[in-house]
Amino acid sequence: MGGHFNLPEVVENSLYLLALLNPASKVMFLATYEPPLTKNEIFELAWKSSLAALVILVVLAGAGEMVLSKIFRVELYSLKITGGLVLFMIGWVAVREGRFVIQKEHPQIVNFTDLSLVPLAAPLIAGPGTIAASISGTAEFGLPFMIVSLTAAIAVNFVVMLFAHGINRVLEKLHLLGPLIRLTGLIIAAVAVQMVIAGLKDCLR
Repeated sequence: MGGHFNLPEVVENSLYLLALLNPASKVMFLATYEPPLTKNEIFELAWKSSLAALVILVVLAGAGEMVLSKIFRVELYSLKITGGLVLFMIGWVAVREGRFVIQKEHPQIVNFTDLSLVPLAAPLIAGPGTIAASISGTAEFGLPFMIVSLTAAIAVNFVVMLFAHGINRVLEKLHLLGPLIRLTGLIIAAVAVQMVIAGLKDCLR
């Protein structure tokens, strides 16, 4: 466990984490934010939130299981089940309503560090599903494996965030934004159900 890993395993796990990161939700958030964001503002938000989320996930991947079991007396299967349930609700809302985030009235923000941390870094990037997958993945594959996988997934998510306006315009022009969000939501809901099942299997053992 964690002694070695190969490229196909890293790619497979990175794609799984990318699905949990849900880049479509970041595109929707950044492209529809009011007041509209400039390219420089999107770049600032993207790199700050990506770096913060990576730090959060790596720290939790390395110490999360110990903190959960020793301090909070929470077993890993409980985190899998809870994370899966929360993730399912996100996917279900996307399937039913065609959106991932509820856009609220935001005041004009001068310091974009605040916005990059909440809600972008957490919970939109480092959300319950990603946290649960990071901790359980470390227990299964080892921390070095998860660091590489997380870095790759967040890097792809970062690039997608940079082109949020362009991606949003193309999808709206082709009338694909709603269907894509619902399809992504369905996949996320299915991943969430699988996470709950895995947690229940661990619990029954």
